[in-house]
Amino acid sequence: MLTHLRITDFALLDDVTLDLGPGFNVLTGETGAGKSLLVDAVALLRGGRASSEVVRAGAEEARVEALFEPEGVPAEALRQRLLRADLDPDEGAAADGTDQPSLPRLIVRRVIGRAGARGGRGRVYVNGALSTGAVLAELAGGLIDLAGQHEHQSLTDPAHHLVLLDAYGVEPAMGARMAAAHAAVLAAAAEVSRLTLDERQRAEREDFLRFQLKELDDAALEPGEDERLKADRERLRAAEKLHGAARRAEGVLYSREGAIVDELSGIGRELVEAGRADPALGRLGQQVEEARVSLEDAADSLRRYADATHADPERLAQIDDRLHTIARLLRKHGPDVAEVLARRQAMADELAALGSHEQRRAEAEEKLQAARRLAAEQADAVHRARATAAATLARKVSVELAALGMAGARLHVEVAERPAREGDDPAALFDGKRLGASGWDRVELMLAANPGEEPRALQRVASGGELSRIMLALKRVLARADSIATYVFDEVDSGIGGAIADVVGRQLKQVASDKQVLCVTHLPQIAAYADAHFHVEKRTVDGRTATVVRRLGDDERVEELARMVGGARVTPRARAHAEELIRHARA
Repeated sequence: MLTHLRITDFALLDDVTLDLGPGFNVLTGETGAGKSLLVDAVALLRGGRASSEVVRAGAEEARVEALFEPEGVPAEALRQRLLRADLDPDEGAAADGTDQPSLPRLIVRRVIGRAGARGGRGRVYVNGALSTGAVLAELAGGLIDLAGQHEHQSLTDPAHHLVLLDAYGVEPAMGARMAAAHAAVLAAAAEVSRLTLDERQRAEREDFLRFQLKELDDAALEPGEDERLKADRERLRAAEKLHGAARRAEGVLYSREGAIVDELSGIGRELVEAGRADPALGRLGQQVEEARVSLEDAADSLRRYADATHADPERLAQIDDRLHTIARLLRKHGPDVAEVLARRQAMADELAALGSHEQRRAEAEEKLQAARRLAAEQADAVHRARATAAATLARKVSVELAALGMAGARLHVEVAERPAREGDDPAALFDGKRLGASGWDRVELMLAANPGEEPRALQRVASGGELSRIMLALKRVLARADSIATYVFDEVDSGIGGAIADVVGRQLKQVASDKQVLCVTHLPQIAAYADAHFHVEKRTVDGRTATVVRRLGDDERVEELARMVGGARVTPRARAHAEELIRHARA
């Protein structure tokens, strides 16, 4: 239930706060006072698109803030929706006075930035966390529903009628299974299409892959081979320099006259001999001897290195040729040898797959046929559910229409198969029927306005007033089948008056017995039934016009209804009429 609404810097709404309660809440006021602006602001709470044009002149941003309390809402369903949106259901939750978990609440804030202002685009906050309009639509769409003049157009749009019927009589799980089955058909058909290659194309692809694989297999690349070859090439290019350095070092250390090893040998013997007098010096002699042995080993290694290192132009040419081959393959297949080897494996896998193409295609065809059979079963089940729901919905709405002054009018809900069209995907066609995510049905609401007439499309037979009553009748019937806690009616009284207006007021009051209703109206017969009456008016302060909303007390309600009855000049007769309307509504 929507319990608190605050709107700031939203067109004429400078700073408006509404504290709403359960039951029937009514908004009245002169035309142009800003009543519909309130409804537009509420629409933003359902994830509606926001335009920067609504930002009040001189303000940087407009804000719409609302609190939804758990009354009238299945708490666990709301909790699960919050969890799916990665939001904490206990953030701002309301305690119920028991040991049970706190009931989740929804705190919503929409911020609409002025075009070009700092702060950029609009923002959405849910329970204090930055969110998106799509998430808000998922959360609030199941809490609040708007019925306004724009819905008159949707009532005459057959594309919307299937949604209405499904909301009444098709289980969401059944609709989800139908959508999943349709998606499976499309996926299976896409796989068959992918595998349905022209034989010539497939043969050309196989030849290409064989050529590429032969080239790679002939090259017989090894992991890291290019790096090893590059290192070998650098050594061969510097062979003479390396050989000379090793020879010179070996000579200095060991083989030339007066080599370091010979000098160290003499020094070591002398120190060891002197160590007989002082063991400390003897130990140092041992260290010199150990150094001599290590240098002899190093000299031996240098000699072997020099013997093994020599210029080899032939080997250098072989390495250059091999690196050239590797570079050519890298340009074709990848940045390094590892990528080339991975590409070789991928091509081998693809060639093997092409070799088993016919088998895989047959398996894909079988999968498609199985998906089509399941989709047909689901579509038949949905069709039967819709046919049953259509009969019940038509009967109940017709009863409601009679109560709304349309005695003899009959609503007919036509459920027919959606015919195939040129260009349709053959996978979605079933004996001339076209399958979609919702099945193969098309639904249209039709009206027989008078006894003995055949039902005809709403847009051809229904007037504006009749559409208003049809819409209210639908809402009354659907209200018993959905979990929405708050209904907002904007100008639902269009085209009616007199006794019918009183019936509409009474019906709205009945809807409000188990739903919260917020209604914008110009008719005193409807406003008289309100549990809470809010007056909307424009005021000019310091040269600026702003809309003000205030809740009326009992005496103020009488004055407002009298104004609605008699116009700007309230007469005693109009006031008496207003008091009578309130007494009648309470009775």
